[in-house]
Amino acid sequence: MADPHVSGEVHHRACGVCPGRRHPVGEFDVFERPTAEAPFSPADGLRYLGDGTPVCVHPEKVGLPPGRYKSKGAPLVVQLDLPSDPSQVATHLHGVFHGTAPALLDDLIVQATDQIRRAFPELDALSVLRQALG
Repeated sequence: MADPHVSGEVHHRACGVCPGRRHPVGEFDVFERPTAEAPFSPADGLRYLGDGTPVCVHPEKVGLPPGRYKSKGAPLVVQLDLPSDPSQVATHLHGVFHGTAPALLDDLIVQATDQIRRAFPELDALSVLRQALG
């Protein structure tokens, strides 16, 4: 079995009963909010779809965008949008990088590098990324 998305790290924002603490990315769905489609199970504290797929209902806490990753095989993708003010790029990226799932970081760094170079040629992309990741 693959390692769960959230390891034993006690400071992670994911809820104590989040399926991400038991399952790897792709083995559970992420919904925008609680819904009757994924009722709470008092037996183990998780939410499940009718087919048994575990569901997280706090995308901002687990660091993944909403998606039906397990139940429908949705690809794990994220779209980065930088602010229009170059002085806000590093701060914005810091929030994005530190609030997202590690599985998304490589893609976000590639997107950020490309977008910084295109939108803000006056900025050194590597320096901005170092500042954002610090």
